[in-house]
Amino acid sequence: MDERKKRVLNAIIEDYIANAEPVGSRAVAKKYGLGVSPATIRNEMSDLEEEGYIEQPHTSAGRVPSDKGYRFYVDNLMEKARPTEEEVKAIKDALSGSVVEFDEFLRGFCNVISRLTSYPSMIALPEQGRGKLVKLQMVPVHERQVLVIMLASTGILRHKIVDLPFDIDEGEIIRLEEELNRLALGMDMQELSYDFLQKKLYELGMRERILEQSVEVLRKLFHPQDGRKVIINGATNMLAHPEFRDIEKLKTLFELLETEGKVQKLLDAGGEENLSVAIGEELADSQIRDCSMVTANYFINGQRAGSIGVLGPTRMSYSHTVALLEYIAKELTAVLDKNKKEIE
Repeated sequence: MDERKKRVLNAIIEDYIANAEPVGSRAVAKKYGLGVSPATIRNEMSDLEEEGYIEQPHTSAGRVPSDKGYRFYVDNLMEKARPTEEEVKAIKDALSGSVVEFDEFLRGFCNVISRLTSYPSMIALPEQGRGKLVKLQMVPVHERQVLVIMLASTGILRHKIVDLPFDIDEGEIIRLEEELNRLALGMDMQELSYDFLQKKLYELGMRERILEQSVEVLRKLFHPQDGRKVIINGATNMLAHPEFRDIEKLKTLFELLETEGKVQKLLDAGGEENLSVAIGEELADSQIRDCSMVTANYFINGQRAGSIGVLGPTRMSYSHTVALLEYIAKELTAVLDKNKKEIE
């Protein structure tokens, strides 16, 4: 594509992102100072349309970008914005809280991302199997309930209230906690499983009552989860975008955002790349082809731990969103690595 066509395409896309209205040749000539006449711009727009970079929604209307046009813009034309001082402060403030209660930490962080981007945001939590077990604690909650707390070397805390089939006294809880810590501390979280610890407890020859309770705790604690948890925030932000004034489109989008498996699929589609942009038909779900998604991975100790995604219309502000997610993922990774070193 020659330079003049690039400048015309860039002007059309940036104008459409800003105003959500089809762009005509006169508007391009007047606003963007390309140094050529509206007639010349019309010829360039005609060529761009023929090549599939822009479309004409109505016979007498201006042009709008196609998915192909947006892709060319993101890959070749877009100049990434820099996060503002206010945005940097909001991100650093959100990351300054305690990381130990990791789910709550990320829930608050997800809210900040939605507020800064004005789009729905989502975060996939790390798989529970990351890092080594550095602490396992059992706290009595009720005669038949214990709170089991597991702390990994990554600094991520997992906890679960386990219901028992019969009463358990404090002395039995202390003994059970001691035995589980003796067996499991220092092990990779990925190696910890119900079957493994059940076998170890049987080898201990513990008296029947304790053994029975131990196995029950482990069964409930290590029962496989159906995928990673996903935090979603800001779905109602889509109401502000004219593309979603169509009730059916909005309903489809909300149904997708309420289905964790579909959201996880969207986040996983970014793969191992630090940052990726999926536009329209490139999205993993055919129900939201009017949308685009920017996804960034965050890391713990050099390993991909999870991903952050922002979903918006194909008319989304790519420059701003890409720059923000790159910065957010980098800062989150730095905080998690620092937290891990402090624990070690």
